[in-house]
Amino acid sequence: MVDVIRLGAVAVTAALCALTVRKGVPEISMVLALAGGAVILTMSMDAFREVRSMLDTLEESAGLSPALVAPVIKTVGIAILVRLASELCRDAGEGGLAAFVETAGAAAALVVILPLLQSVLSAVTGLL
Repeated sequence: MVDVIRLGAVAVTAALCALTVRKGVPEISMVLALAGGAVILTMSMDAFREVRSMLDTLEESAGLSPALVAPVIKTVGIAILVRLASELCRDAGEGGLAAFVETAGAAAALVVILPLLQSVLSAVTGLL
């Protein structure tokens, strides 16, 4: 299980270090924030594995096809990565770039979810 207290301690420590260095060398401040984020994500990997295991169990018990569950998992992954990238862009003062990242992420999510939408549409038209 993820130790939220340790995650919070890492986040606060990284933020304070980045804030301290920001006035003198803003580039190093960004690197410190990225390093803190990498440590937090690494510490959270067990939680991601646990969620994936639970989804696999639900998939098996419900008899769902992996073709139906995989697009949902991929879309959530895209959403997480786009959120991180856009926030990093905003922190770097590049709000316009963040908007482009979000737009590209939305397009990527739509591409990934299209097969699921086609399956749902086929099922609905098959019932009619």
